[in-house]
Amino acid sequence: MVPGGGKVLIVDDEKEIGLALANLMQRVGLTALRAEDGESSLQSIRTEHPDVLIADYRMPGMDGMELLRRAKHLDADLPVIMITGFAEVRGAVNAIRAGAHDYLAKPFNHQEVIQTVLRALGERACKRRSRASDPAGLGGKLRQMLGPSEAIGKLVDDVERVAASNFSVVILGETGSGKEVIAQAIHQQSLRADRAFTPVDCGAIPEPLLESELFGHERGSFTGASQQTQGRFEAAQGGTLFLDEISNMPLASQAKLLRVIQDKVLYRVGGVRPVPVDVRLLAASNDDLQARAETGLFRSDLYFRLAEFTVRIPPLRQRQDDIPFLAMHFLDRTNAELSKLVTGFSDSALEALVGYAWPGNVRQLRSVIRRAVLLASDVVTEQHLDLDPRRHEPPAGPPDMGGDLPLRTLVRRSTIRVERDAIARVLLEAGGNKAKAARLLHVDYKTMHGKVKEYGL
Repeated sequence: MVPGGGKVLIVDDEKEIGLALANLMQRVGLTALRAEDGESSLQSIRTEHPDVLIADYRMPGMDGMELLRRAKHLDADLPVIMITGFAEVRGAVNAIRAGAHDYLAKPFNHQEVIQTVLRALGERACKRRSRASDPAGLGGKLRQMLGPSEAIGKLVDDVERVAASNFSVVILGETGSGKEVIAQAIHQQSLRADRAFTPVDCGAIPEPLLESELFGHERGSFTGASQQTQGRFEAAQGGTLFLDEISNMPLASQAKLLRVIQDKVLYRVGGVRPVPVDVRLLAASNDDLQARAETGLFRSDLYFRLAEFTVRIPPLRQRQDDIPFLAMHFLDRTNAELSKLVTGFSDSALEALVGYAWPGNVRQLRSVIRRAVLLASDVVTEQHLDLDPRRHEPPAGPPDMGGDLPLRTLVRRSTIRVERDAIARVLLEAGGNKAKAARLLHVDYKTMHGKVKEYGL
């Protein structure tokens, strides 16, 4: 029984199929409405306001694709589920790309029909709640990308509260949690939304190049500077500059950044002419910037300039309610991308998803689901997910010395194993954060990134 029920409009020119689906809907407590052609179904949408539309892909007169288009014109949020025969699967995939919620292939599996309709009703209800609490649509978009949980609701409240101001904002969250998504949402709801949103990855730019990247340079200011070049500050003029992973910025560069923020003027490398700047600053970190400032690892005066408001993104493991929603969202998108027909997750797969720690957060979940849909034929099982927690533990045991190898080869093999083990252990300690692991191991970010890729960590 579905709390509150719901109206399901069934459109099929074959009376037996329409009647069977109507009986199935009534068995689970839903109200079934029936129509036998496109025109009468459009009239029902106008007068009965159904919550879900089930339509045959191939009908005389108005076909399913045309009905989909016209139904969405009447009710943009109405979930449309297509009925297809085996030979029409490609058409069903095209319908999903055109905005259909899902499809049902003949012959029907009753449990699959019920699950598909209930999922459509759930998403319909979620969209209605989002619209009611967020007429501008920002909250609905963020919930679609991050999940419908109460924790994300509080996060949306913070974003809405600060977006319309000109405050500098620090966004804190683990790797893969969606910091840039939040930064873009703040920009899009700000008074600067019609100007540039300019991201800078502070951990990916070598220290000697960072000042030029941020502030630009004059022609001849260093070897290879063949022309005057604007930096990211000037590119973001009037808009928003997003400093991602700012905790990786060297202290010397932090001092120069602070000067620009205070004076609202910059000097290009090799330049003497002041350049006025008007940008809003958003900064993100997967470390606690205040704690780093208190220990001298980050300039406290810069921290207080940036942290006029702080937004914290909870890790995925702390909001398990979001995991099934996001997993289904990624499954639907991957189905459309790969033209596949994977219908959902087995019970054991859902248990594995919810019980996993997700050190890489939403980004890791997306990758896992994409790979699982690629491997699955009908339903994603626990085997398709490949979420053995032991894969995140560092390798153990002595290296295999091998009998007849020369000493140089044995030493190299042993060194590689030791290096790989050390990096794996520190990555585990750092929660998968490569920048933090690089600092703990006293190597630069580029070296750490290369080693992680080399060893497949």
